[in-house]
Amino acid sequence: MPPTSPLTTVLLAGATGDLGGRLARELLDRGAVVRALTRPGSDPAAAARVRGLGATVVVADYADPAALQEACAGADVVVSAVSGLRPVVVDAQSRLLDAAVAAGVPRFVPSDFSADHRTLPPGTNRNLELRREFMLRLDAAPIRATSVLNGAFADMLTGQAPLVLFDRGRVLYWGAADQPLDFTTKDDVAGYTADAVLDPGAPRFLQIAGDSVSSRDLAETMTRLTGRRFRPLYAGGVPLLRVMAGLGRRIAPAPGELYPAWQGMQYFDSMFSGDAKLHLLANDRYGPRSWTTAEEVLAAHLSGGDRAAA
Repeated sequence: MPPTSPLTTVLLAGATGDLGGRLARELLDRGAVVRALTRPGSDPAAAARVRGLGATVVVADYADPAALQEACAGADVVVSAVSGLRPVVVDAQSRLLDAAVAAGVPRFVPSDFSADHRTLPPGTNRNLELRREFMLRLDAAPIRATSVLNGAFADMLTGQAPLVLFDRGRVLYWGAADQPLDFTTKDDVAGYTADAVLDPGAPRFLQIAGDSVSSRDLAETMTRLTGRRFRPLYAGGVPLLRVMAGLGRRIAPAPGELYPAWQGMQYFDSMFSGDAKLHLLANDRYGPRSWTTAEEVLAAHLSGGDRAAA
C-alpha cells in the first residue's frame, strides 16, 4: 500500500454513486481528506450518506466553470467515478478536467473502470468508446493521469449480465467456451483504486483482474457449488453477436439508456472476441491482497437463497 498523508486531498466526483461510495470509504480509511463533488439538487439522502463516512460535500454545477474550479482548488488529485453516456462521460468529465487544470491540480483519475477500451475496433462498444474519446482529451491536457482498467465487474455474474443461467443449468458463450474473461468486484476495484489515487507515481494505466475465467470454468464452478450439472451453451459466433448488436441498435436504439439490450451484446462482443482483454496485470503493485474470485461471488449469491432455485 502506498504511503498516505492526512494532507492528501481528493476531490471525488460521483461519490454518491455505487462505486463512488465504495471508493470514498476506502480513501477515508487510508487517511485521505475527501471532498465529495455533488450537483445542485442532488439527493440529500445520498449526500448525507457520504458525509456520514467522513467526507466533506461540495456542491457545484458542471455548467459553472468558476464553481468547478473553486471545488478543485487545493486538491492533490481529482477522481471521477461518474457513470452515464456522452453528457456525463465526455462532456461533464471534460468540464471537470478543465477545472482541475485551471486550479493547478497535479493529477486526474478518470471514470474508466472497464475492460481495455484502447484496443476495441471502432463501432463495437458505444459505452467503452465514450471512455476512449475522453481519454484522448485527457492525454492532451497538461495533467498527470492514471486510469484503472478492471475488466467486467464480477458482481454482474449474479444476474445483471445474463451469462450464468441459474435456472437452466447453462453458462452462455460466444465463439469459444475457453475464452478467458476478466472479472473484478466493485469492492476490490475501489480498494485498489484508492491505493492508486494515493500513489503520486502511479502510471498512466493500471490493469487489474480479480479473476480470469472462461464460460467452461464458470460451468464447472456452478456444478461444484450446486451439485447440479451446468454446461456451457453455445449462443453463436462473435461475428453473429456483432451483427445482432448492430441490428438491435438500429431497431431499438434507446439513445438515452445506459444499458439497452444491444449494449449488453456489445459488452459480450468485447469480452468473447478478446478485443478488450487485459494483458499486463498490476495486481501486486500495492502488495499482496486477497482478490475475490468468481467462485466466491457465485457462492455468496447462492448462499443468499438462490441455491435451491439453481
